[in-house]
Amino acid sequence: MTAIPSRVRLIDVGPRDGLQNEKQPVPAGTKIELVHRLQAAGLREVEVTSYVSPKWVPQMADNHDVMSGLQRQAGVRYSVLTPNLKGFEAAVLDRPDEIVVFGAASEAFSQKNINCSIAESIERFAPVVEAARAAGIAVRGAMSCTVGCPYEGEIAPGRVAYLAGLMKGIGVQRVDVADTIGVGTPRKVQAAIEATLQHYGIDAVSGHFHDTYGQALSNTLAALELGVWNFQSSVAGLGGCPYAKGATGNVATEDVVYLLHGMGIDTGVDLDALVDTGAWISEQLGRPTSSRVARALLAKRAG
Repeated sequence: MTAIPSRVRLIDVGPRDGLQNEKQPVPAGTKIELVHRLQAAGLREVEVTSYVSPKWVPQMADNHDVMSGLQRQAGVRYSVLTPNLKGFEAAVLDRPDEIVVFGAASEAFSQKNINCSIAESIERFAPVVEAARAAGIAVRGAMSCTVGCPYEGEIAPGRVAYLAGLMKGIGVQRVDVADTIGVGTPRKVQAAIEATLQHYGIDAVSGHFHDTYGQALSNTLAALELGVWNFQSSVAGLGGCPYAKGATGNVATEDVVYLLHGMGIDTGVDLDALVDTGAWISEQLGRPTSSRVARALLAKRAG
C-alpha cells in the first residue's frame, strides 16, 4: 500500500456534469454565481460548462455567457468539455485552462452513446487534443464505465488499460477513472486505477465516483490507498445517474471533504462555505441538497 496522500485536489464538476441534465433551464447568472461560490470556498479546479450541440444538451447552450461572465481567480483552473473540433473552436475563444475529452472503456457504451467504437472515438479526438496542446491549453481525458457498463455489465481492467493507452497515444495529459454508473466496489476500483497506471503516473490520475449504490466514499478511500490525490465530485451531489432510474449520481463534494478532513488530509476547502454553496444551489433548483454531510450540518446549525 502506498502512503495515503497528505493533501488532495478536488475538481468540482457541479456546474457542468451536475447541471447538464436539469430539465428546467438554469440561468447563466446562477451558473456563474455557483462557480464564484465554489472558488470562494477554496475549490481550485471547476468544470464549468461544455461546448456540445444545444440540440443534445440544451442546458449548456449558454456556455459563452457563463465563461465570459466569470470573475476568474488566480490559481483556479477552469475546464470545459469539448466533444469535437467545432466545440473546441468555440471553447478556445472563451480561454479555458483545460479541455476535457472523453471515451468509454465499454464498446457497447461507446456505440450507444456516440455511434462508434472506442478506437474511432479516440481518433476523432486526436485533432482536438493536438489543437489544444498547440494553443497551450491542458487536456484531460474522462474515461467512463471503467468498472461497469449499463449494457455490458462488468468491465475488465484490460479494457481500462486499452483506453488509457489510446488516450496517452493522442497526447491526453491526465485522465479520470470514472465509475459512471456507481456499481464499483473498492477492489474493482483499485484494479481499474492500477490498469490506468500502466500508462499514466499517479499525479495524472483522478478518481470520479458515483454514489448510485452508496459506494463512492469507500471507493475514494480505496483510491487514496493507491496514492491517488486528485478527485472529482459535485457540490450538493448535483447530477443524477441517467442510466439508473431515480439513482443518485456524483458523490457530493461536501461528503468527500468531510471524509478527507476527518483523515487529516488537506483540501484547502472551507467545509462550512461549501455546505452554504450546496444549500444555495439546491434552493435555486427547488430541492434539498443530496449531500449527507450538508444535511447533517444544516440540521445541527438549525438545532
